Parts: sequence; structure tokens; C-alpha cells
Amino acid sequence: MAFSKVLIANRGEIAVRVIKTAKAMGYATVAVYSDADRHARHVQLADEAVHIGASKVSESYLCIDKIIQACQKTGADAVHPGYGFLSENTEFAAACQKNGICFIGPNAHAIELMGSKRLSKIAMLKACVPCVPGYEGENQEIDFLAEEAKKIGFPIMVKASAGGGGRGMRLVESENDLIDALKTARSEANNAFGSGELILEKAVIAPRHVEIQVFGDTHGNYVYLFERDCSIQRRHQKVVEEAPCPVMTESLRQRMGEAAVQAAKSCQYIGAGTVEFLLDASGEFYFLEMNTRLQVEHPVTEMITGQDLVEWQLRVANGEKLPLQQHELSLNGHAIEVRLYAEDPRQNFLPQTGQVLKWQAAENANVRIDHGMLPQDEISPYYDPMVAKVIAYGKTRDDAIRLLASAVNDCVLLGVNSNKQFLVNLLRHPIVIQGDTNTAFIAEHFQTDASLHLQNISLEHLAVATALFTHSQHKSAYWNTGLSGAFPLKLKVEDQNLLVLAKRDADHVVVETCGQTQSVNILEQSIDQNSDQIIYEIDGVRRKLNYILRDQSLYLDINNGNVCIENTTFAAPEVADIAGDGKIKAPMDGAIIEVMVATGERVQKGQTLLILEAMKIQQQIKADVDGVVEEVIGVAGQQVKKRQVLMSIG
Repeated sequence: MAFSKVLIANRGEIAVRVIKTAKAMGYATVAVYSDADRHARHVQLADEAVHIGASKVSESYLCIDKIIQACQKTGADAVHPGYGFLSENTEFAAACQKNGICFIGPNAHAIELMGSKRLSKIAMLKACVPCVPGYEGENQEIDFLAEEAKKIGFPIMVKASAGGGGRGMRLVESENDLIDALKTARSEANNAFGSGELILEKAVIAPRHVEIQVFGDTHGNYVYLFERDCSIQRRHQKVVEEAPCPVMTESLRQRMGEAAVQAAKSCQYIGAGTVEFLLDASGEFYFLEMNTRLQVEHPVTEMITGQDLVEWQLRVANGEKLPLQQHELSLNGHAIEVRLYAEDPRQNFLPQTGQVLKWQAAENANVRIDHGMLPQDEISPYYDPMVAKVIAYGKTRDDAIRLLASAVNDCVLLGVNSNKQFLVNLLRHPIVIQGDTNTAFIAEHFQTDASLHLQNISLEHLAVATALFTHSQHKSAYWNTGLSGAFPLKLKVEDQNLLVLAKRDADHVVVETCGQTQSVNILEQSIDQNSDQIIYEIDGVRRKLNYILRDQSLYLDINNGNVCIENTTFAAPEVADIAGDGKIKAPMDGAIIEVMVATGERVQKGQTLLILEAMKIQQQIKADVDGVVEEVIGVAGQQVKKRQVLMSIG
């Protein structure tokens, strides 16, 4: 059906992405927003915007009635659902059709069929699409499923029939773990998707995850736009996505592409869809599932084909034929994508929330960054913490991966922790560069990476921090004593308190801490121009660093993109010097270098008890009370964890 105004029933980067193409094609656009998104970028870019409720998705973005009402209120005669939220909701697709609104996506029947892993697998078997051996029957009794699992043989995958994202999914290695895995998967599936229906599949160990982009129109035309490799995953969540697959051959590409098209034809699929396969080391592939929407990783396909998939979606929904036939499509170069998240890799990738003090997307040739962020924004607790998708294109895979690592590194995100350094380290890992990866890669090869553990800060960065903290005072008489005078600064990095002796003569800064010294020269204009970037010279090498200084809190663009250093020098005594309890704890992960007291020894508050090496700096751990050492737990050479008790004083 013909339409003229498109409402985007989504938020964030995908809403921005759809709005840009729709406007470029001459369509009027409508955004919807919740309380939390009142000032969001997608709202600012759309021609019109409608408030649809409270911040919770259940009260806004998932409310079908509110979306339909927004269409009616603005005269929007088409809806693009993006991905997530209502994009694969049969009731929403049906509601749009009932109200004379074009749903830019497949019909409700295809969404319902492919939304069930059990029903879709049955359909794929009928369509002669290769599937993993398993059980997808109606009998869902736990005991019956257990018997079927034994017939299939271990290891086995237990999967929720509905939904995705790794929820309701369990790898079962032996019969002893089977019943518990079935019950846990069912409970998780019920909670996540409202359905406890399960399927069983023979586990394909360490396969590649390869998906095929398909398109169908209302005239019976179907094509595949080649493949994407999404093998590098963490807990069944995609981390790196690329096109083409590094191990693909022309013969295998054709066989997988034709199988994907056959899957789409079997359900009379219309629009953009993705057929996901597992590819084993022998070259055999098996149907995994079909996503009846645009994928998060669609930009890599756009880059290697030169096609705008959102434009294709809009044309197909408007009743036009596919822009190109299969023989007219070509694959050129290589593209790779990663997702920049506000999360802390050191805390098991715990999502982060709070104020974004500075967001600056990298600007590199052949780099595309899809995002919905403003320069100063907020990471809300109500939605997915993805900040941006960073995509790079190269003539070769080596070019693309090298450029992508550089682009991620050049993105600036200050105020919240992120997976930035994790992504950079991942992209520069030798095995990733070689392309010899599978779905088990991160678990097997990346668990010791530094980005997952310590938040290191060097003497160099302490010297830069000191320069920034003292910039406004260094012209005063207090600092006008040359390098002979030294001023003590108390700095705090996470739970680590550091005493830094600072000496400054104009733009030359020297810091000393824990017996180590570092000097830097500051190019003063880099601060005075208020560019939030400092340029400095160290050992004859000029460098630059992005930062934000708010009162006495300094955010530096290092180590996962965000390190906060607090200047507690002038903090009130009751805040800076909290009464101790005699439980001497490690301020952070580190190694004990030397224990300087013994059990039974009397100590005074402030006396050095042991030396801990943490964050590449040796730190003196001091007594917080007067008393007698009752117990020495830590020993020299021992690796200790943050907040671990090392000694007790009574």
C-alpha cells in the first residue's frame, strides 16, 4: 500500500537510522518518545514527535494502542518497527493492518511462524532446509523431553522456543545435569517470553555463526544479499559482526544463500529478514532461526553491497519490486561492526547508567557510526545501554579490522564506564586478526585480558591529572615558587587514595608518589581554549588526551574510555579522614610486595603496614587506628582482591 508519512516505533540509534533514510526519500517522519527520551536525538531529528508514556517500556514503547493512537493523531500511514520492542510482535503487525496502517515488515503469519523455534524448525524441515538433529515436538513434559535428549545424545542444547538473546538456553554436557537444565530453561523462558516451550538440539561444538540477509517483495521476487559472520559472541550475544565470512567459499555461499531464500519462500516472506545458520568446521551448515526484522548488524551488509536496506524496506512496503535481482548484486571489500556499550567489563559487563559528560563519535574515512546520542546525554536504566555501533569498511579484512580498532579508540565517552578498551583489545587479538574464531572464542582465549580486570592508571596520567587540577592556580603566588617547592595533592582513583607531591613551574609539572617521579610539559593553549582536550609532551613525545573536569572530579579518556580521578586535597576532614575500624583492606586488586609489621606488634595510626602494588604503582597501606596487630593475613607475593582483608588491628 502507498504511504507518505512514516512513524518509527522505536528509539535510539535505529530510530535515527530509519529517520535519515525515510527523509532522504521524501517521506515525512514521526518519532515517539517516553518520559526518559523527551530530549533524545531521534525526537529532535523527526519532523513530528508524540509522547507515548512513562519511561518503562511496558508503559510506552511496548504499548500497541499508544503507537496506533500516535499514528492516527499525526496522520502517519506507515510504521517502521526497527528491531527489538514490537518489531516481531504479531499483534502489533495485525493491529497496524486492522487500522489501515502499513507495517514495514513481513505479515503476521510469517512473524508468528518464525518467532517460534519449534514451529519454524518444523517448517524448515518441510522446506528441505538443513537443520540440526533434535526434538521439536508438542509433548513438553519434562520426563519426555529428558528421554528425547538421551536419544539425541550429549552434548545437547536446550532452547526456549520463543525469544532469543541466550535466555532460556542451556548447554548440557551429561545426563546428570539434564533435568535441572530443562527446569531452569523453562523457568527462564516463562519469565522472559511468557512461554515455557522448549526444543532440543544436538550441540554443534564451537561452530561459526553465519547469517544470510534475505529480501522478498510482493511480486514473488527473492534475493540474498550474501552473509554476515557473527561468531565472536559472549553468552550467546554477538560482539563482532562482519561481512563477508572469513572462511566462505563461492560454492558454500551459494548453497547457504539458496537455502535462506528457500526458507523465506516457504512462509511467503515480505521485506528484510535474516536466516541464521551454524557452520561447522567440515562446511556443513544447519538452520538456527529466522529474524523477521532488520538486524542490528545490517550496516556491514550495506557497506559491502552498496545498498541501503532501509530504503529497500520502504520500497517493498510501498508495493515496489526489489531494486535488484540476484545476478545484479555484487560483494565488494570487507566490513566489520562492534557495539559500544555503557558497561563495565571489570564487573562482569555490568550495565552502567548515569550522565554522559562527553560523547564524540570518531570521524574517519570509511567509518560509519550509528548512534542516538547527544554530546551531553544520559544512559537511562530503562533501556539497552548500547551507545553506538561502530562500523569500518576496507578493501581487505585486514584493512577493515585495523581501521575499526582505531575508530573505536578514537570515540570519546566520558562520565560512564564502557567496553571501549575491551573492543579495541579484542579487535587487535592475533586470533581475531587471523579470522580463526568461533562462538567459544572469548570464553577460551580472552578471559585474562587486562580490560576485564585492573583499571590501571600510570604516573604519566597522574602527572596530566595534576596539571589539570592545578591549572587555574599555577599563576598565583602560592605556586610561584619554582620547582623547589612541593605541594601535596590527595587524589582518589576508585577506592585507592594516593598522596602526590606536585611541583609546578609555569607549564612544567613534576609529580612524585610512592618513590616514583614523572614530569610533563603542558601546551597551555590546549587547556585555555576550553576544548576538553589537553596536549602535553613527555620524554620528547607530544600526546593528547580528552578529558572533562567538573569541580574536583576529573574524567580521562583512558582505560575503558573513562577513568575518574577525584581531588580530595581540600575535602573536609570528616569526609577525607573517616574513622578506621582496624580492618585493613586492599583498596583494589594487586600484589603484596612487602609486609612491614608482625602479629602482636603495636602500631600507630598512619604507620605503614605493608606495600601493595596496584595500578602499576606501589602504594603504602597504612594503619587507620592505634592498636596492636591481632592478625596478619596477607603475605609477600600474594595476589589479593579489592576489599580483601589483609590485616586486623585491635
